[in-house]
Amino acid sequence: MRMMSRRLAQLAACAVFVAFSAPLGAAAPTTVKGEVVDLACYKNDKAKMGEGHKGCGMTCVKKGNPLAIVTPDGQVYNLAGAYTENKNAKIVEGELFAVPVEVTGEVAEKDGAKVITATTMKKAA
Repeated sequence: MRMMSRRLAQLAACAVFVAFSAPLGAAAPTTVKGEVVDLACYKNDKAKMGEGHKGCGMTCVKKGNPLAIVTPDGQVYNLAGAYTENKNAKIVEGELFAVPVEVTGEVAEKDGAKVITATTMKKAA
């Protein structure tokens, strides 16, 4: 009986170890379809999207201004990660601003806003 109690205690300890060693809050990658927008312009005027705003918006993008993905149903995901580094260089080089895109990455919430840390981004088909 004493051996069985000891074995149960060992199993319980292992279970606790496994439960706490799993990454907390790790989310599966999510793919979001939408358009890359300059966040400040979009917040001021929701119409500042698409080809009509591309010329003006690229000035802000090249300065490294914060960007977001706006989905067709109006959800806004602030953009983070490698695509925003070096003044949004990957967005500029890939010509990914003001066109439909597919973004894959981890989605989280920060200060009440959705944030996607993009690992891949491509023009949508």
